[in-house]
Amino acid sequence: MIKFIQGRTKAIYFSVKGALYLIKTENAIQAQLLFSICFILAGFYFDITNIEWLFQVSAICLVLATESLNTAIEKIADFIHPDYNDKIGIIKDISAGAVFFSAVFAFVVILIIYFPKIY
Repeated sequence: MIKFIQGRTKAIYFSVKGALYLIKTENAIQAQLLFSICFILAGFYFDITNIEWLFQVSAICLVLATESLNTAIEKIADFIHPDYNDKIGIIKDISAGAVFFSAVFAFVVILIIYFPKIY
């Protein structure tokens, strides 16, 4: 049981370390966090429902998670093949496409929540 707790503690430590690294070094994550904070504040201002909060937080987490994975894939690809390579470029484009899908989902969620409240 002690080893399990120690293992989970280390896993949490490395997860937080990775998240802080992303926040400090990645402009895309920084921008998405700024937008996330804006929409969290908007949620309080417009007094959105619990279901709306659920969708909003899910959308925020999905975008941040896919952007994090995209960054990891890009860094691995650059490490494996630092020079330009067509196949690596396609891999990186596909990874960025995942971020695009999650961002479109988040945008639709935001429109559904806030468009009726603003207009």
